[in-house]
Amino acid sequence: MFRRLGTALFAFFAVASVANGVSHAQARPVLTRHVRTETVNGQARFVSRLSAAQPMRLTVVLPLRDEAGLQEFLKDLYDPSSPSYRKFLTVEEFTERFGPTQQDYDNVTQWAKANGFKIAATSRNRMNVDITGSVPTIENALHIKMGLYQHPTENRTFYAPNREPTVDLPSQLWHIAGLDNYSIPQPAVKRKAAQIVKSEATTGSCPEQSFCGSDMRAAYYADTALTGSGQSVGLLEYAGTDLADLQTYYTNVGQTLSVPITLLSTDGTSTSCVYPDCDDTEQTLDMTQALGMAPGLSSLVMYVGSSDAAIFNAMATASPLNAQLSSSWTWYPADPSTDDPYFEEFAAQGQNLFQAAGDGAAWSSGAEIYPADDVNVTSVGGTDLETNGPAGSWSSETGWADSGGGISPDKFAIPFWQTGAASGCSSCSTSYRNGPDVAANADYTFYVCADQSACTENYWGGTSFAAPMWAGYLALANQQAAANGQSPLGFINPALYDLGSGSDYDTDFHDTTSGNNGFAATTGYDLVTGWGSPNGSNLISALLGAISAPGFGLSASPTTITLVQGSTATSTITSTVFNGFDSAISLSATGQPAGVTVTFSPTSITGSGTSTVTFAASASAAAGTYHIIVTGTSGSITESITFAVTVSKPPTSYTISASPTTISVARGGSGTTTITSVITGGFDSAISLEATGYPIGVTASFSPKTIAKPGSGKSTLKISVGRQVVLGNHTITINATADGIPRTIQVTLDVLK
Repeated sequence: MFRRLGTALFAFFAVASVANGVSHAQARPVLTRHVRTETVNGQARFVSRLSAAQPMRLTVVLPLRDEAGLQEFLKDLYDPSSPSYRKFLTVEEFTERFGPTQQDYDNVTQWAKANGFKIAATSRNRMNVDITGSVPTIENALHIKMGLYQHPTENRTFYAPNREPTVDLPSQLWHIAGLDNYSIPQPAVKRKAAQIVKSEATTGSCPEQSFCGSDMRAAYYADTALTGSGQSVGLLEYAGTDLADLQTYYTNVGQTLSVPITLLSTDGTSTSCVYPDCDDTEQTLDMTQALGMAPGLSSLVMYVGSSDAAIFNAMATASPLNAQLSSSWTWYPADPSTDDPYFEEFAAQGQNLFQAAGDGAAWSSGAEIYPADDVNVTSVGGTDLETNGPAGSWSSETGWADSGGGISPDKFAIPFWQTGAASGCSSCSTSYRNGPDVAANADYTFYVCADQSACTENYWGGTSFAAPMWAGYLALANQQAAANGQSPLGFINPALYDLGSGSDYDTDFHDTTSGNNGFAATTGYDLVTGWGSPNGSNLISALLGAISAPGFGLSASPTTITLVQGSTATSTITSTVFNGFDSAISLSATGQPAGVTVTFSPTSITGSGTSTVTFAASASAAAGTYHIIVTGTSGSITESITFAVTVSKPPTSYTISASPTTISVARGGSGTTTITSVITGGFDSAISLEATGYPIGVTASFSPKTIAKPGSGKSTLKISVGRQVVLGNHTITINATADGIPRTIQVTLDVLK
């Protein structure tokens, strides 16, 4: 599936290892590649060792667990005939089923600290550990040498390792991000060349008849019912922005911005952007296109970072999750499989990433278009759109000459959902992934405000505009799904290709049949525009139609249960019905170990309602963590929820008590109280007793003074009162100490005549 390095690379590794005079027999290799071919074959000239003073931040990425099981799960998740269809996981559920184990994650953090790194950030799906350290620290811990090289095609140097990293851990790592800056991510936005005088917008409602984002909504949605309410869009950005530029856009076009914008740094990267040190053209236009398509979004989150690992993992672990994501940046990774764990988590959690297909026309071998050809993203190509006047409906569309598209340069194998389309496309590959999947307007026809300067008309274009448009469009579809009581659509590629090959293709999509990017746009699927652009609400209805049968969903809070032997805990299960479902849902549990019982009240739910599930652990239940599955069944329909139930022993401790708690003694006399100790959790120490606080003339003694190991027993406290002791009540404190654990109780001494 991926680019292959030649035998020279492996020979280089062997020579480098011997030259360094270090044996790493105990160290484990990392599962993905990090060494650039250019540093091995001499294309990138070695300049010097990387300065030891340069600070570095790395992201250590752990591999997913049970990859085969995850692939099977994803296949069922997007199979309309499967009972698991679109039953997405929460972040916690995904982590429990497929994420790294807690032990493996703890091993990585301990290894990092032991090797002199500082922990900069951790993640709740246990995939990423961000660390900081000096160059010598990195070299020693990863058994590499960091060098500075002359870039073979750009006028700059870059840093990179001389060999593949290895780590002294009991299990392998997936990837270590941040070891090189050979490829600097670039925005897919494109400036119009001076010689291009054609294809400017003449029907837009923005200045100089350029297109506003709202014009794209009018063309591709052509309705007003859906606005994206209740939905959130997430944008990937490698630099921050100045929100004043976004406000300038809205002020100039006479519209109101009502969507909350969150600028989120994923790895300490600044979220601000001040020209000329920073250009926020891409960042601002991404927002205007997503917001133009879905002006009623509940929120828009811009994920800002310097590392794809940090950004994608932040998207995968956000709370709440963004069901629609967009990326308009491309780069060239050392290993194209690097980000697949994040993309697979997106799919498992009901998220869809739209990726700009690039603006360099037909994809060529080695083209810097990643991740547009990854099988786990929706690749968005470009068109040249004509509308029926300002804020008008769709009129016509041709393939944009610069639209990215073609056969995967990274040699990703063709996914199952694309094989039918490829067989009907003469230019397509039947072995490798083809792109794009869909398209939208990308010609030089937009109104853009950026860099705290004058706005431009008909000057910028690119698939950068098309990708966030589609993210906004999916927000409309997911808003309708929520209104129907349905789950979000998740990764839409399997559904898109089913619809593309169906009889209603021409009513679901605008099929682009003319235009050329090196490949010709044709009827049906092609390598310029994929299936084409969305045809109003028809495509939304078609995407939702696959799950129009009556049904129900189950959710629970909490799904993580902690029990002490001999205790109980509860969770609330909630059913949500859709499309007229009105049958009873019976509840049952499987997977509970001996000594753990699961009961429901009530035992079944009719319609939308709740049931309390009680987990009870007996005193003899074995300690450990168990995955108990609660299933709701109604006829042939089943829904399941997985609970992580941890049973632990009671805390090892003890308590003491006194009886009676008031001792009445006449002057010159004595009285007693009995001190009783009770132990829990296998407590096994002797308990020492001491009395304090009694007045002058009183003596206190214990028999015995120490309750013998294991500390469960009795002692008699005798109080003797002299003839001169003050009459009335006095407080005596009884102090117990055992195994460093103190306990204190008080009794009252009532001195009588």
